[in-house]
Amino acid sequence: MAFLYETHLHTKESSACGVSGGREYIRKYLDLGYTGIITTDHFFRGNCLANRNLPWKKWVNEFCRGHEITREEGARLGLDVFFGWEETIGADDYLIYGLDKEWLLEHPESSDWSLAEQFEEVRRYGGCVVHAHPCRYAHSNKRVPSSKKHVDGIEAANSGNNQTSDIMALSQAKKLNVTATAGSDIHCAADIWTNIAFGVYLDKKMKTIADYVDAILNNTISALKVPAGYFDSSASS
Repeated sequence: MAFLYETHLHTKESSACGVSGGREYIRKYLDLGYTGIITTDHFFRGNCLANRNLPWKKWVNEFCRGHEITREEGARLGLDVFFGWEETIGADDYLIYGLDKEWLLEHPESSDWSLAEQFEEVRRYGGCVVHAHPCRYAHSNKRVPSSKKHVDGIEAANSGNNQTSDIMALSQAKKLNVTATAGSDIHCAADIWTNIAFGVYLDKKMKTIADYVDAILNNTISALKVPAGYFDSSASS
């Protein structure tokens, strides 16, 4: 039995670009057979909604609102909801998994990490770093990680990317020998029905976000949930 998870989702309560509230996603993902979702709202240097001038602990409370609302509705309807975030450093974005709100409250320095610090500290505290939607055109450059020095995985399928970009990303993940992931990068619940619901399949049901971290670090994601024929048969569901 395989368990299906959304790994990249934004809420309007915490991401300035979010269109749908966290509650709006739950029923739709349940209807599509997902076991759970991971909220990944934009963090301090990304397109976050919370006012950056707030004292740190108030900022963290505001930042986590989207996740908490989503988790509450998920618990009510029977969909597991886990916590992550998406940070922007330079022209690139990174998905952080494995750290929680309580950790954030005690670590204001996380708002100003360098790329190296982000990787070192996230790993130090039991998390992992995934390069989000690489190969997307930005500032007239192709954004693709050239090494695995600062990442544990590459988001090889992102529904906001075109197929060519994702094929490049998957090729780079294989070249660097890092885990390939997939996520919808969803901002609007209505879009779930337009065949952009991506995700990952795991052989074991996640109990905590640490289980997803383990799957990335040990490359045990069983398959990527992407449209039929998106990659070759070994990479797609």
